[in-house]
Amino acid sequence: MQPFRGSFTQQEGLGEEVIEAAAAVLRSGRLHRYNTAQDEMSQVARLEEAYAVYQGARYCLACASGGYAMAIALRAAGLKSGETVLTNGFTLAPVPGAIVSAGGKPLLVEITDDLVIDFEDLERKAQTGKARFLLLSNMRGHLTDMERMDEIVRKHGLILIEDCAHTMGASWNGVKSGNFGLAGCFSTQTYKHLNSGEGGLLTSNDPEFMARAIILSGSYMFYERHGAAPEREVFDRIRLETPNMSGRMDNLRAAVLLPQLDRLDDCIARWNRRYCVVEEGLAAVRGLVLRQRPQKEHFVGSSIQFRLPGLTPDRARAFVADAGRLGVELKWFGADAPVGFTSNHHSWRYVEAQHLPGTDDMLSSLFDMRLPLTFSLEDCRHIAAIIGHCAQQQLLAIAS
Repeated sequence: MQPFRGSFTQQEGLGEEVIEAAAAVLRSGRLHRYNTAQDEMSQVARLEEAYAVYQGARYCLACASGGYAMAIALRAAGLKSGETVLTNGFTLAPVPGAIVSAGGKPLLVEITDDLVIDFEDLERKAQTGKARFLLLSNMRGHLTDMERMDEIVRKHGLILIEDCAHTMGASWNGVKSGNFGLAGCFSTQTYKHLNSGEGGLLTSNDPEFMARAIILSGSYMFYERHGAAPEREVFDRIRLETPNMSGRMDNLRAAVLLPQLDRLDDCIARWNRRYCVVEEGLAAVRGLVLRQRPQKEHFVGSSIQFRLPGLTPDRARAFVADAGRLGVELKWFGADAPVGFTSNHHSWRYVEAQHLPGTDDMLSSLFDMRLPLTFSLEDCRHIAAIIGHCAQQQLLAIAS
């Protein structure tokens, strides 16, 4: 098998338009979002205005990271110290991290074999009355049945906040991810769908919630300089009773993001073409399980996940190592220790240990792979062939 020579961490260059936008901010010296000339609209305010339009939301706040967006969303929604917050048992560490940083206590919910939150376990845990909040993680770009989710949220009076770090531009039955609850939280970290190195966006249609979030982000009394903010009178009381907790986005990052937003939908189409090529190759591998995407889900295929049920931990590690020797970088969610960005709930020692047998069973055989736009379609065919070759080796070894 011929090795693959590409890089799984190499993103596309951002182009001359982005470089010139960044250079213009640097030449101006006005990097802070509130450092504007009279009547000038800052780059950050322009980004907030543009992203609110793209998302179809009334309000948008640009901030320092997706994790920060989640934490201040919980605070702005009224989370009290020690309160329980429901969230997926399968997610990345910034999600429980945001809950803990906002003063909350994560209560983890099982996942299904479709890698989305388990509604039966969610109902059981919501019925205890311990939680007012659900921070739903659309982990690795997988959307659950959002109509059913809405029924459960309404039935139990939950406040829904969506973690859309992996679903920017995705939708369910025509409604964009992030528009189903009180707020949507997005990331512009390098490996997400817009790239500013680090950054976050928070959207909502609730004026009081967004006014609190804007003050929490560190606006001082400059809230009128925001591009998609509530009316001035909404802030009259909130501005005096809400602490400033600085987590603003700067003009340099906003300038880098604005031109990328214009071509986001084109990038989504390109990601999905690559996803479908890999998916087609993996579908032919006996013993390998792919998630079947629901018809109502318009997804963003910037990564792909699959399972190899029956692998022992040693075989799973050998599979990852074999693929790595052939140039394919896979992540395994069943490891007993965190590796880079990849971890599971057993490694989050700041969260009370919880019994999640269904989730653990899924994660024990779950593998993940990025699909950067620097890969060609032929690269994707090659990668799928390598994964299939390595998977068959391990499955044959088990069978024998």
